Amino acid sequence: MTTNEEILSQEKQQELLEKYDPEAATRKLAGKMGWIVFFGLLAFSVFQLYTSIFGVLTAQLQRSIHLGFALALIFLLFPASKKNIRSKKVAWYDLLLAVVAVAIGAYWPMMIDELVNRVGRLTPMDFYIGLAAILLVLEATRRTVGLPITIIAALFMVYALYGPYMPGFLAHRGLDLESLVQTMFFTTEGILGTPLGVSSTFIFLFLLFGAFLVKTGVGQYFNDLAVAVAGKSTGGPAKVAIFSSALQGTISGSSVANVVTSGSFTIPMMKKLGYRKEFAGAVEAAASTGGQLMPPIMGAAAFLMVEFIGGGITYWDIAKAATIPALLYFTGIWIMTHFEAKRIGLRGLTDEEMPDRKEVLKKIYLLLPILIVILLMVSGMSIMRAALWSILSTIVVSAFSKETRIGFKDAIDALVDGARTALGVAAATAAAGIIVGVVTKTGLGLKLANGLLDLSGGYLIPTLMLTMVAAIVLGMGSPTTANYVITSTIAAPAIILLGVPDLSAHLFVFYFGIIADITPPVALAAFAAAGVSGGEPLRTGVNSAKLAIAAFIIPYMFVLSPQLLMIDTTWTYLIWVVFSAISGMLAIGAGIIGFWMRKLYWWERVVGIVGGIMLIYPEGMTDIIGLGLFVLLVALQFLIKDKSTVKPNTAN
Repeated sequence: MTTNEEILSQEKQQELLEKYDPEAATRKLAGKMGWIVFFGLLAFSVFQLYTSIFGVLTAQLQRSIHLGFALALIFLLFPASKKNIRSKKVAWYDLLLAVVAVAIGAYWPMMIDELVNRVGRLTPMDFYIGLAAILLVLEATRRTVGLPITIIAALFMVYALYGPYMPGFLAHRGLDLESLVQTMFFTTEGILGTPLGVSSTFIFLFLLFGAFLVKTGVGQYFNDLAVAVAGKSTGGPAKVAIFSSALQGTISGSSVANVVTSGSFTIPMMKKLGYRKEFAGAVEAAASTGGQLMPPIMGAAAFLMVEFIGGGITYWDIAKAATIPALLYFTGIWIMTHFEAKRIGLRGLTDEEMPDRKEVLKKIYLLLPILIVILLMVSGMSIMRAALWSILSTIVVSAFSKETRIGFKDAIDALVDGARTALGVAAATAAAGIIVGVVTKTGLGLKLANGLLDLSGGYLIPTLMLTMVAAIVLGMGSPTTANYVITSTIAAPAIILLGVPDLSAHLFVFYFGIIADITPPVALAAFAAAGVSGGEPLRTGVNSAKLAIAAFIIPYMFVLSPQLLMIDTTWTYLIWVVFSAISGMLAIGAGIIGFWMRKLYWWERVVGIVGGIMLIYPEGMTDIIGLGLFVLLVALQFLIKDKSTVKPNTAN
């Protein structure tokens, strides 16, 4: 096993998180201000739990209070500049902004009768409170999730104000400033819209669920279980990283956080066994990014999808539909790392390096809360109730052993940690609400969808490719939640207009928004992994994109063949589609890595890649051609002798 000295220190992990994950770059407050923030975070969680147990308040009240809590705590915790992260004092202007944020959060509860009676007619006080809310949301978003999404939200508002001056089909009659403020803060179509509504209900509770799971030590257990299952296989530590990250994705909605936490354990193991720094980091980055795609608890944007698609679709419908694509994604990375390990002759872990499997299996009960949340959602229970019961089940299950037991202090810490994690999501969804409000008010969504169709000539594949590029570019500077909101309101309608099912179109933009984290030149998850491995960042990003090649193919598969999402299909057809997809990924993996049972000639690599693409494309003739090329490639492994002998790498 990897020694404690080889595993990244907590301090180093925090440095990497602060560098690559804006949501982790907070002040380390102490003294009275530390206690104020502590109790503020605790009160935030208590409010969310209270309303989820006794009934959610009306939309404006629930969302405005949620927003007030989040904004006030953001200005106390997140400095205006990263240079002040180490400061233990809050600047006077941040205290002022926090006070204004409290006033914004309290305005709707205090004035609700008057606001309802006025029905959109704003007083000067309404106008200034609404304007302050917009400005504070933009600044809070900049501090927590970065500048790109802040600029995008601001540009959308400029578009709303200056509509008559826009060129061509983008022109509209425009809004005056008062109308814009009224839409943004005094309706449920702007800041207090659906994205923030989902943040103030479903997402917050599942973040709390994740915080309680962490307190049981389930994160470390995922690592131990992964080692016990995959450690002895060829290139074991790389497969441990894949398996562990798939499990970690159930409690972490952040690719960067997943990389730093599980990567600090798996990357040193891979390097010790002989993997190159860049490849070791790439494996962890690709696997960690896939965590948000892994049911039952996917990235926060999946909860938004429930509201955006509508039509009676449930979160379980989305999780069920995402199951096969997620498994194919991790299978693709597993295949690629297996071939790489065979190519350079890497061994698995020895018996001495393996954990005691009996001891690992003794803690299998730690997975019960995850199983419970699946069963509750399958039974038809609401998302909020399923999350509440899952939190309770985590506390009960933790009591099975003294070392995992959640005491009173641990429970309080989990409530505080969960609220802290929710701050960035609240800011991102509030900013996303600004974008949705402008799109709704100006009709921009339909205009851009029609423009996209004109640009692609009305053909599906070019439309998908343009949408993919847009989602990846947006994802390079935006959190997944905001990225999904933008692409689902602008690009997804264009795909749907071409006859694609709503769920396929929304999952398509969801996937590409996530894998932006491993797509150069701005691949934050890969750069964080390079910080752990010591490798070159851009090369790590290129390797991670290569390993996750399946992620660039699978979304096209389930758009062209919605049966992969278990939509209107039979088990016979589904089994064939999965078989052909896995066979295709085997062939593509061998072609890209250049190794299968032996080192491949260049023309064999071409056969593998072409055959793999044919198998993955869901159409009868391409499947037949692809299967023929696949059989040919397998036969060539036996007919042609080894070009070279690969000696096992026993480096320690």
